[in-house]
Amino acid sequence: MIEARGLSKRYGDVVAVDDVSFSIGNGEVVGFLGPNGAGKTTTMPMLAGFLPPSDGTAELAGHDIFDAALEARRAVGYLPEALPLYPEMTVDAYLRYVARIKDVPRGTRSEAVARAAERCGLNRVRRRVIGTLSKGFRQRVGLAQAIVHDPAVLILDEPTVGLDPLQIREIRGLIAELAAPEQGDVQHAVVLSTHILAEVEAICRRVILIHEGRKVVDAPIEDLTAGGQTLDEVFARETTRDTTVEGAA
Repeated sequence: MIEARGLSKRYGDVVAVDDVSFSIGNGEVVGFLGPNGAGKTTTMPMLAGFLPPSDGTAELAGHDIFDAALEARRAVGYLPEALPLYPEMTVDAYLRYVARIKDVPRGTRSEAVARAAERCGLNRVRRRVIGTLSKGFRQRVGLAQAIVHDPAVLILDEPTVGLDPLQIREIRGLIAELAAPEQGDVQHAVVLSTHILAEVEAICRRVILIHEGRKVVDAPIEDLTAGGQTLDEVFARETTRDTTVEGAA
């Protein structure tokens, strides 16, 4: 479902992402980790087709982000760190607007909006203006816009930020359901970026960790913790290494 090949991003002499490659299959929920400044927030919009890489490419559901850019964007649902919301619109009007620009057919648009709102716990605020909602509800609206067109690929940057413990549990359950839905529903590949390692352990089976723009770990969580280490210890070990020195050695 997701195939990243040699993704790199440079800003002048600064290399933000350096030759990152990985694959994520249908039904996988993968934790995409790294410290602040590691390159996560640069890699995710490149995957989603919103930021052009300096080198490399990616495929989403078989569509190259360069050669089939429109098809690739239709195949992805993206929840960025900065929520793409219009505070003056109602929740319902906004989700209808997103459904329209995501090419959800007119005949199924109302059903798609209703389903996304229900799955994200928005039914009682659908007629509310987004700007009047709490941070937690705005986060839910952001997640609803990512899934309203039922995309094959979901790229979620901090999806539970600002939510209370009950809401976090509900969103974790939704993400797990998206990867392994009931029979007949679309199965998704999910990339989840978060600083909450307990969240990764709760809903992900695999971790991709980048440090200083480079991929340093790509392994199942059970393999990383098989020797008795915690995910926190693995994260600390891998992100305190000087990869520049190691690469030059």
